[in-house]
Amino acid sequence: MASTDSDIDSNSASYDNETSFKDRLVDLDFVLSKPFPYVPIYIVICLFGIWHILTNVWLNEGGLWQNAIHFAGFGLLGAITTSKVDKHGFDKRFWFNVVFGCLIAFSALWIAHAENGVYARTLAKTGQSWQFTIVDWLAGGIAIVGAIELTRRLTGWIIPILVILALSYNLFLGELMPGAFRAASLPIDDVLFRSLYNDEGMFGIITTISSANITLFMIFGAFLVISGASDFVIELSKSIAGKLRGGAAFVAVMSSALTGTISGSAVANTASTGVITIPLMKSNGFRGQFAAGVEASASTGGQLMPPIMGAGAFIMASYTGIDYGTIVAVSVVPAMLYFLSVGFIVRIEAMKYGIGIEQAKPVDRKKMLGGALNFILPLGVMTYLLVSGRTPSYAASIAIGTLIVVSWLTPNKMGPRNISRALALGVTTSIMTAVLLVAVGLINNAVTTSGLANTFALMIAQWSQGSLWIALILVTLASLVLGMGLPVTAAYIVLSILSAPALAGMLADGLIVEQLVAGITDPVAAASFMLVDSPLVAKVATGMSLPEARELMASLPFELAVVMRPSLVDVESMTTFLLTAHLIVFWLSQDSNVTPPVCLAAFTAAGIAKSPPMATGVEAWKIAKGLYIVPILFAYTPLIGGDFLTVARIGFFSLFGIYAFSTLLQRYSEGPLQWWMYPLMILGGAAAFYPLHWVLNVTGAAVVFCMVLLSARSAKQSQTVLAD
Repeated sequence: MASTDSDIDSNSASYDNETSFKDRLVDLDFVLSKPFPYVPIYIVICLFGIWHILTNVWLNEGGLWQNAIHFAGFGLLGAITTSKVDKHGFDKRFWFNVVFGCLIAFSALWIAHAENGVYARTLAKTGQSWQFTIVDWLAGGIAIVGAIELTRRLTGWIIPILVILALSYNLFLGELMPGAFRAASLPIDDVLFRSLYNDEGMFGIITTISSANITLFMIFGAFLVISGASDFVIELSKSIAGKLRGGAAFVAVMSSALTGTISGSAVANTASTGVITIPLMKSNGFRGQFAAGVEASASTGGQLMPPIMGAGAFIMASYTGIDYGTIVAVSVVPAMLYFLSVGFIVRIEAMKYGIGIEQAKPVDRKKMLGGALNFILPLGVMTYLLVSGRTPSYAASIAIGTLIVVSWLTPNKMGPRNISRALALGVTTSIMTAVLLVAVGLINNAVTTSGLANTFALMIAQWSQGSLWIALILVTLASLVLGMGLPVTAAYIVLSILSAPALAGMLADGLIVEQLVAGITDPVAAASFMLVDSPLVAKVATGMSLPEARELMASLPFELAVVMRPSLVDVESMTTFLLTAHLIVFWLSQDSNVTPPVCLAAFTAAGIAKSPPMATGVEAWKIAKGLYIVPILFAYTPLIGGDFLTVARIGFFSLFGIYAFSTLLQRYSEGPLQWWMYPLMILGGAAAFYPLHWVLNVTGAAVVFCMVLLSARSAKQSQTVLAD
């Protein structure tokens, strides 16, 4: 998002064949210099942005109408902005795309209009199939084909292929599949109805997330950028971290964490803050590929940073039914652990290569003060409204209004000109996500309709043989493969549908194992095990050893375990396990940003740093190790769902384990590690990670701390010898 901001103030004469039509539309000066067709499109974009605010705080369209208007507008803009245009003007395909976009928009609106008629005609002919008119069929077909084609243009072939396979699975592929993947085929009118009107379809729950939340937050982020709040983020980070050893890299970490509260997009964070922080790090003495890796990994953490967390928190709240404020609250400590893990690598790198602070750039206090109020007050208002139980859409809308009012007390006033620029930037930035989520709705509908999600959950349970560790590895591999071709939001959606229920069930099974060890005295709950063919059933009421309890749980058929869990695990615990599972999947889905061979954030940073892309990807993967460590903490500790003191304790001791792991990756601490320090670092880190065991945690932390002191002493002695 903010990457486009650099284009906003550029002179219109600088545009060339490489400049996208979308970038031109957010440059008001260029738009005014080329009235047709830029001005009409710019006006439509601004009005569409205003509608997104009004529809969530004042207008009362039904859910289907709101989502249909949402897709109609973004379908039109998606078609237009993917047109080929150069400095000489438009080619013939531009006008074809205008017509194509108008057809998509009309079709989406017709689908909402036709809903009551479809129900009425179908009820009048009881027992027959869904009664669509010719116009209904045309509108439905154009909307589906339009969503697929626009997604192909905006994201590549992966999602369109998945959509086509999903629709084909419901139409005819399902009955051709073997074993557990076999599913009954549905009539084409039934598939069309479910795709258009089901809550899981293209105008259902997932699109509501985009129309009611994501687009509003993108617009809010654009207002922050235009108002100078992003400049405040950079300058504040420089003022806090600029005087630390290797301070330029700490600026990158801090600015990306704060910028994550604006955009929640790893690539946008990398492009916006990276153009400042990467050259700063290189001038400070950091290697080019390391500087790019730090920026990419820190920007990836922007999607984990409350309160926005990209689109993930909204999708998670919708899927789980858990309050948005709760999701944000439990994500604070994990996000801190992630950014501190990146900071540890930065510190070690600075010490290893003797990087100082002498070349740190000065803070631009004018920029910092100019954007301070525009960042702090609106974001504070939004955060307060979120944690007090208000809807995200309401909170974002009020925050936008707050920013407009507050800006008049700062040098960066949000008058009509800047408001229109912010609306244009926010809406154009949202095009890909909006179209993508409509298309993903078609996949979601096919998966839920066919029962494929349950099949996948069964596969995870069978392949892992009840081992949570193996299940985590399987989900990690799946997230990496999906992330090679999908944006992380789409990867999270697909993974959460397919694997989160299985992970939640396995987490709940751990609680049942504890009950079996102690003995289940409730006769109703104990009776559930009578259907299991195992001699261990006789010990259910009296208790058994831990290996026996695990063996008994592993012998449960998947279908029986699903039925038994509600009677053995209370609702609050099941909710916590469900949230934990979704957070695990959400975190793991981010790894494609920094993991070769396809790592968009790392490649973006490499382009800025002019470093080898693949080497930068490897560097970013090492630095972003927290993406794998924190999900393990989710799975094996009460980091999610624990009380404040428990969470603080886990977080504190985990820092020692994360630092130990960082030193092993870099083979350095405050000084070089001697050979005998490696096993002690391994043991100390493992003990620090061990969940809720005071003796091991304190011992492990002490061992790691001692190794740090000894390595620092070794470095000091080496410097003394060199000086002599």
